[in-house]
Amino acid sequence: MTRSVVCLAAACCIASTAAAQNWPAFRGTNAAGVAAGAPPVRWDAKAMRNVAWKTPIPGLAHSSPIVWGDRIYLTTAVASSGTPAVKIGDSSRAGIDPAQDMVTHTWRLLALDKASGRILWDRAVHTGLPRVKRHAKASHASATPATDGRVIVALLGSEGLFCFDMDGAQKWRQDLGVMDVGLVDDATYQWGPGSSPVIDGGLAIVQNDRHTNGFLAAYDLATGKQVWRTNRDELPTWSTPLLMRVAARTEIITNGGKFIRSYDARNGRELWRFADAATQVKVPTPVVAGDAVIVTGGYPAAGRPIYAIRPGGSGDVARDSLAWQTQNGSPYTGTPLVLDGIVYVCTDNGILTAYDAKTGERIYRSRVSETAGGFSASPVAAGGHLYLTGEDGDIFVVKAGRQFQLVATNAMGEIAMGVVLGLCAIAMAILSLKETL
Repeated sequence: MTRSVVCLAAACCIASTAAAQNWPAFRGTNAAGVAAGAPPVRWDAKAMRNVAWKTPIPGLAHSSPIVWGDRIYLTTAVASSGTPAVKIGDSSRAGIDPAQDMVTHTWRLLALDKASGRILWDRAVHTGLPRVKRHAKASHASATPATDGRVIVALLGSEGLFCFDMDGAQKWRQDLGVMDVGLVDDATYQWGPGSSPVIDGGLAIVQNDRHTNGFLAAYDLATGKQVWRTNRDELPTWSTPLLMRVAARTEIITNGGKFIRSYDARNGRELWRFADAATQVKVPTPVVAGDAVIVTGGYPAAGRPIYAIRPGGSGDVARDSLAWQTQNGSPYTGTPLVLDGIVYVCTDNGILTAYDAKTGERIYRSRVSETAGGFSASPVAAGGHLYLTGEDGDIFVVKAGRQFQLVATNAMGEIAMGVVLGLCAIAMAILSLKETL
């Protein structure tokens, strides 16, 4: 497999836009998934219409690119032999099996020029056998890196937490142990981690909910020294933590299989917890909706609720901390998106639902496409449109608002497992996979 990062932009945008928008972590700033600017809604990847550039990247990785200034940064894992396969959909048991590619890999960090797609540098970070297997739909580099414009932090699975300067020189590495995240009922059934690091001031914060000895921890960005660590008795999860400013404190809100919890970002002390009866496979990241936080996900997906929780509490918060909740409709994999007072959720089978962010009232529910396969990528938005990426390579553009309106369907011609509207004020970077002969 080769991985392609395709930067899509209207030619007029490339010529006229000078200001840059940073997209520093998974789903941009605080996982919101909303970018400035107005990328194209229609393009032709094959004919290179409305496509600024396309750069092949070696290896396999579902981590999203991040953007800072005039550069795009991304990670990848390159197998020494064989052709890593990615399954799409969950139509059979094989759809959740661990992949069989336990050969030597080289984990890499790359920087690309935002305007041209030219690779500015390519750093080999670590070479060795993966310490755990990956999910058949995942990769050995599934966590998105994070940056504050001074350093880049990358969690390269069980190979460690790495910190680099903006030119790719390694500053430090922390071995976080084997991140043995997988099937709850069988600890030998490995799927690999997926939670991405986040940066708060001078700290890199990592959530790792595994079969045993799960934790939330903070590391000093300058030295890599562990500043605090809080043990978590949770089921394996893949969710990225959310940073949310509440009154005079910053809360780290985590999505877990037993509890939705909040921690004090200064010291890792647990602030409050909301019981969410043992649910397996929590993947979506919490997102902010006004004065509430939206939390979704969990297996079985059918019938899972959406919670809108008011933060700022303490101890075991009761149901009266809820701003609202639904009885079902929770996405299994994708993180929700909040835009202009509306919460959008897209389920793995492509059902897009819009809710009023204050009341939880359902505004509409519609199938994005009758023919699309699964949806693993989280929706993103810009220019008054939502961009929803199907696993089989179609990107659907839906007009934001209180009525469902499909504006365009754009075929990438490749499996697509992630998308970022880093717009860099000019463009949309699409993460896709292309099988080569």
